[in-house]
Amino acid sequence: MKIALLTHTFSHFSGIDRVVETQAEELLGQGHDVTVYALEAAIEPQGYDVKVIGMPAGQLLQRIYRLLFFLDVQKVRKTTASLKGYDLIISHFYPMNVIAARAKKRFGIRYEAYNYGIGFEHLFTNFTERAYMKMFRRLANRSMKAADEVYSISRFLQDELERETGINSKLADKLVYRKIDRQKFHPGVNGSSVREKHGLGGEPVVLFVGRISPHKGTHLLIEAFKEVRKERAGARLIIVGKPTFDSYFESLKKMADENVTFAGFVADEELPSYYGACNVYATASRWEGFDIPVVEAQYCGKPVAAFDVCSHREVIKEGTLVEDGDPVKLAAAILKYI
Repeated sequence: MKIALLTHTFSHFSGIDRVVETQAEELLGQGHDVTVYALEAAIEPQGYDVKVIGMPAGQLLQRIYRLLFFLDVQKVRKTTASLKGYDLIISHFYPMNVIAARAKKRFGIRYEAYNYGIGFEHLFTNFTERAYMKMFRRLANRSMKAADEVYSISRFLQDELERETGINSKLADKLVYRKIDRQKFHPGVNGSSVREKHGLGGEPVVLFVGRISPHKGTHLLIEAFKEVRKERAGARLIIVGKPTFDSYFESLKKMADENVTFAGFVADEELPSYYGACNVYATASRWEGFDIPVVEAQYCGKPVAAFDVCSHREVIKEGTLVEDGDPVKLAAAILKYI
């Protein structure tokens, strides 16, 4: 079969794109002809093609462009036309669903969509961000209605999608789990290089991995960590991830003290060492469609402290869940493990 995989960005900083990369390699291994279509791409393809559609430079412009991509009529038409002759289109996120739906209508190609969910808009910090997320959610949900099949990556997202749209999706969590390489993420992984790099010494380390965004509750994690330091003054918090809202990131840096390290984006090759260096993985995220890092942490033998929200009951097997939004209770859970 000739298969097109559609994703908005094709980069290792995105959990969605890491799933797309795995799917491309698996389909290629099954003998299919695979092409990845993306607005931008940083992952080097291994035996399959990548076609970059292009979008403006700059975080703000890109965010607006992705929301209103359907208005770029020329690019939508051109990309849709290039899909003629494909047997299957698998779209992994809006706005790529727009192209998939058009190609299905024009050429009769089977269109499958993956549902990764959109964070609750009330968790964002200002009116503009909340309005953006609300519109993005509506457009993403509407664009999946044209799909021949929809796959949700957790039961939580299955329920959310059916409640909001009436779409009865299938569960696709096994695809997400398969992305996690048990040869890399395993108990006993050596974290000494990370401890040396960040000058952690023998102090207890709390780790978080993920996009730095309001719905991830990074501000609540820093508040919880301040409570932790009342009991364990030498404790360190390492935050791994790329900021997606600049103003929010600036506010976090003002909250943090010298015991909080923002490590930025970390390549996949180095990431297991961060889990190896920590004593406990903690997240104050208030919305998660799946949460790959908590699974990676557990595969490395690390306990997890998290809020009892969304998909966390499905994926956290070794750890403690506490009341949503309560940093004091989150701190108590962290202290239990360090």
